[in-house]
Order: sequence, then C-alpha cells, then structure tokens
Amino acid sequence: MTILGIDPGIATTGYALITAEKGNIQGIRWGCITTPPHDHTAMRLHALHEQLREVITTYRPHRAAIEKLFFYNNAKTAMVVGEARGVILMTLHAMKLPILELTPLEVKRAVTGSGAADKKQMQKMLTLLFKLEEPPQPDDAADALAIAYCGVSGAYAMP
Repeated sequence: MTILGIDPGIATTGYALITAEKGNIQGIRWGCITTPPHDHTAMRLHALHEQLREVITTYRPHRAAIEKLFFYNNAKTAMVVGEARGVILMTLHAMKLPILELTPLEVKRAVTGSGAADKKQMQKMLTLLFKLEEPPQPDDAADALAIAYCGVSGAYAMP
C-alpha cells in the first residue's frame, strides 16, 4: 500500500510517499511543490493543484494523510494556508483518495511519543524509522514524511 503525506502551504507544500507492506514501512520519495511568490493567489492555487495531481498520477497512492490547519499567529497566513488546504483536499477527493486529517500534535505524538517534540527530534526519529543515512530535507518534506507515517494505520474518510 502506498500512502501520500502532505504538509500544506501556499509557497511550499511538502509531500512524501511511503509504502507499508506487512509491517515494513519504506520511504519512496519526498519533496516540495512550490509556487512563485509574485503570482496571483489563484494562479498559485492552480499550480498547486496541477503539481499535486501529477504526483498522484505518477505514484498512484492508495490513500492520503494531510496536516490540519491548527494554529497561526498571523491571520493572513492562516487564510492562505487554508485556501491551499482546500485545493489539496479537493484534488485528493477528485482523485478518489481516502483522506486522513491530522493535527501537528497528533503527528508529533505518533512519531516521537511526545506532542512537544521539536523539528530536530522529529527528524531524528524519521531518520531512525526509515533507516536513512541523514535526516530528510527540507523541513516541509520531512513534515510530510511524518504525516505519511501516521497515515499507515489511521481512520480514513472516503471521498
């Protein structure tokens, strides 16, 4: 089974694909979808949709896990990330992927055992879990890898 993990954003959306077969979990690919900062929001959202659709078409995941919008100090940032999440959720639904939504706290707790874990602790655990030679980079892709890991045994909503 292939799981797609997504850390949503308008400038940078992290994604990761993992396989889970008989208790063996392996990372396939992780990276980022980026959009040009000078483009209009609608253009950026469309680019996000198109690039995500390409990732899904290429790797054919069986389900997806995405981080919930949890808390932002800046209302403008929260609004734009919410718009990106909306486009991502619509794309996942249109491509008929079951969807699991997780808070950052749930992801941290599942990966490290502590909801208070920092980025360094998360990356160290991901390095161990996926038997990597070095921590996954960049941060958005590492977050997506953690989200995908949580998606192995989550309760999915069908599209």
